[in-house]
Parts: sequence; C-alpha cells; structure tokens
Amino acid sequence: MIIKPVFQDRFEDLNCCVIVPTYNNAHSLNSFLTDLKYYTHNIIVINDGSTDATPGILEQHPEIHLLVHRENKGKGMALKTGFTQALELGFEYAITIDSDGQHYPDDLDVFLSELESRKPNDSELLLVGDRRMGREGIPGKSSKGNRFSNFWYLVVTGIELNDTQSGYRLYPVKLINSLKLITWKFELEIEVLVKAAWKKADVKNIPIKVHYQEGERVTHFRPFWDIVRIVLLYMWFVLVSFFYIHPRNKYQDFKNKGFKKFWKEDIIKSQEPPHKKAAAIALGIFVGISPFWGLHTLLVFTLAAVFKLNKVIAFLFSNISIPPLIPLIVYASYQAGSLITGHGFDWNLQLQNIDSSTKVFMGLWQYIIGSFTLAIVMSVSLGIVFYFLFSVQNQKQLVKP
Repeated sequence: MIIKPVFQDRFEDLNCCVIVPTYNNAHSLNSFLTDLKYYTHNIIVINDGSTDATPGILEQHPEIHLLVHRENKGKGMALKTGFTQALELGFEYAITIDSDGQHYPDDLDVFLSELESRKPNDSELLLVGDRRMGREGIPGKSSKGNRFSNFWYLVVTGIELNDTQSGYRLYPVKLINSLKLITWKFELEIEVLVKAAWKKADVKNIPIKVHYQEGERVTHFRPFWDIVRIVLLYMWFVLVSFFYIHPRNKYQDFKNKGFKKFWKEDIIKSQEPPHKKAAAIALGIFVGISPFWGLHTLLVFTLAAVFKLNKVIAFLFSNISIPPLIPLIVYASYQAGSLITGHGFDWNLQLQNIDSSTKVFMGLWQYIIGSFTLAIVMSVSLGIVFYFLFSVQNQKQLVKP
C-alpha cells in the first residue's frame, strides 16, 4: 500500500494517530482500511468482539496496531482501550473515525489543518466533525437526537456546537486519559465532550462530509436503551454543572479579576448590544428574587441558554439572593403579596399570629404571589435602568477618538 508521504509526514510532525473502533462492520471494513492507509500507517484498530468476518479482514492489514476485545464491550470501552494504547505508543493526538462507511478518510486533512493552525499556548484542542445534520439526506431520528444533545451540551458547558454526536473527532490523548470516565457505550463520546470542556479544552466543530446510504450502513445504536442512558447522563451533568461547575468557574473568574476588572471586561465591554445585556440582568434579578430557592443556579443558566443571553451576567445578578439579603427579599415579597391580595401592608407581621394550617397556607400563597410580583417589578425596572446605562456607555465609546 502506497501512503501519501505528505500526509504521513504531517501525522508524524503532529504526533497524531487514528483510532478505529469496529464491531461487525465486515461489509465496509476492508475497503475502509485500504482507503485509510493511503493517508497514514499510524492506525490503532480495536476489534470489539466482532462475530462476523472482521478477524479475517484484519489479518489482511498487518501494518495496523490491533487490539482485541474477546467479547463486545461497547463503543465507549473500545475507545478507552484505543486512547490508552495511543498514550502508551507516545501519541499526543488521536483522530477517531467509524468503520461503518459513513466517514471519508480524506477529511483527515481538515483535522490536521486545524491542529496545525494551533498556537503553542492555546488550550487543548478537541475537534468534532460537523455533519450538517439539517441538510437533505440525513435520517430524521439522527437529526432530532443531535439537536437534543446540542441543546443540553450548551446548557451544561456554555459551548454551542452544531454536532455533538459525530464519531469523527480529534482528541488530545493525555487529557482524555486523565478524565474519570464512567460510561462504556455510545454515551461515552458525550461524556468526554462535557468533561473536556469542564477542563477548559477548546471544543469546537469543523465541517466534514458524511455518507448515509439506505440499506448499506450497519448501526449498533439501540434507540431506546442508548437514548435512556444519554438522557440520564445529561440529567447528572445538569446537576453537577449547575450546583458545582458553573458557580465554581464564575466565582474563580470573578475572584481572579476582581469586581472592577470583571465588571469592565465581562459586562461593560461585552460585545453584546445593550438590550441583550440588560435582558440578562433582568433575567438574573427575576430568578434571584423568585421563590424557587435551591434552584436559582439551575434556572438562571437554563433560561439564559434558552433565550441566548449572557450567562455570566445573568448568574452574577441572580446572586441578589445572598444570605444578608434573603430576609429582606422574603419580607418584601410577603408585603407585596399582602398588598396584591387586598390586605394592604401588614406592619404587625409576627410569627405567633400564624397559629393554624389555614393561615400557614394563606401566608405561603401570599409570599409566592408577592415574590413573583416583586421579581417582575424589580427585573423590569432594573432592566430598563441598565439598558439606558449601557446605551450611554456605548455612545461614549463611539465618540472616543
């Protein structure tokens, strides 16, 4: 097999290999490997317990690094095996590619070119092939599942991707092997993306081609169980991200910069228009005053992602409900509820006066109504104030010489 010298040289210069997990893809494996070897011989194949003609086909390609699972363990476990082997062989990067015929080996050039453009001090790079799932010819189920995954990936990481489920990717080997990965099937590819983003890796899409031919492609994706595992995984990620990752990152950023620098760089100089920044502040204020105690962080990041608002600004202003202000917020909410329900201000509010379950219920209902009312009034008022402040600030920046 003749390898294009220029491609092999690029793989060597970048210390990069290709990882191919395969399971019962005998129909496409031989031609796929033949095409792949045209670009590089840095190939690691993991035969994940195939029961078809795969072993015989792999014998025809002795140049590859072959690893065998005696029993099928799932794509995630095959990838883990591949990443471990890549690290042991001294590779810094690994491009994963499926062997079912949907990916084109000539797109390796796209990954290599992006990696070559990386500067020495840049963050670790993780690239995901963008199959442009909205175009004609893509199966509807695949497109819908990808949109679901893209949305929740944005929610838990703050990174917007067009394709989070493509198996054609470039990974930083050392980083991936340092992650504590708990899944073992298709969902591992999502777990890696999320945890790599939490480790501050530069995760982004690059355009690739994809071949979907009805009746040709063999998929081992089980719609019900695999989707259930992906949903459960995202549910766990939502909890971890909202109650630990997001608050930790924002706090560290705020602490490192200090209030003045944080306000100037992340809020005043944000590239978003005044109405978007003001809307983010209004959202944060609304959520912070709302009666959903314990869920404020979850709500503010979710709603900021849904409405495409600045999550940093929204989160910062949602912290209006810090401990010193909580009693004031609760009291003001109760009084607002008393006013809304026609009882006027209750200046003689005392706990001993709440001596029955009916009064407890009515007091809670009064608080909830007042809380939403106060949240709406404060968020709208401060949103308008900050809109004018940001507009004035923009005008001053425009007139500067």
